Amino acid sequence: MSKEETKPHVMIVEDARDIREPLARYLREHGYRTTTAADALAARKVMKGAAIDLVVLDIMMPGEDGLSLCRYIRESSQIPVILLTARGEEVDRIIGLEMGADDYIAKPFSPRELIARIAAVLRRTQALPPRQKPPEAERVRFGEWTLDTGQRELIGGDGMATALSSGEFRLLSALLERPKIALTRNQLLDLTKGRDAELFDRSIDNHVSRLRKKIEPDPKNPRYIKTVWGGGYIFAVDPETA
Repeated sequence: MSKEETKPHVMIVEDARDIREPLARYLREHGYRTTTAADALAARKVMKGAAIDLVVLDIMMPGEDGLSLCRYIRESSQIPVILLTARGEEVDRIIGLEMGADDYIAKPFSPRELIARIAAVLRRTQALPPRQKPPEAERVRFGEWTLDTGQRELIGGDGMATALSSGEFRLLSALLERPKIALTRNQLLDLTKGRDAELFDRSIDNHVSRLRKKIEPDPKNPRYIKTVWGGGYIFAVDPETA
């Protein structure tokens, strides 16, 4: 493998050429390989033929918008995404983070700040344990419970659905995707996008406590979500695809 091939490969998806091309040059000057795409269709073609390490994605594009492309990326891969948003468009940022974007930066922005964000996201995502279950929607069973990841429902042995908050669903999904792997609180925050979205209480401990009350036969002596000495949690049984 050549030295060039070892550099992180960043795809910039931006319809404005006067932003896209200078940004690509700036990233190349700072040690990144870059590929550009002017719209979502071109970006999909690139991802089919190249290994991309991170996507910088503009939300406002003609045709398929960035939020739709972000959803596609998250459903089909674990490639981290940084959104480019119009300043003040909080709703778009929140929706993007709910769809699984890893960070966002508001226009106009400093290329230097974007470089810092890219480096931080790559450090964080590359340090996470790999997902052991495929990302597509499925029904995952553990004990008497079945988590329908498409409908976002937790179904008990009696066929009744138990309501999960957005934070509880993300946390349970992250644990089920990495069974028998000890995850620190910081890793769980990253996996649930809690650092950026602020869509739910940042306390992982509170969410674990609520989940235990819903799924554990004895929440004080948990069978599924066990505490790891030194900080963190582990999903202690192997789930099955239902």
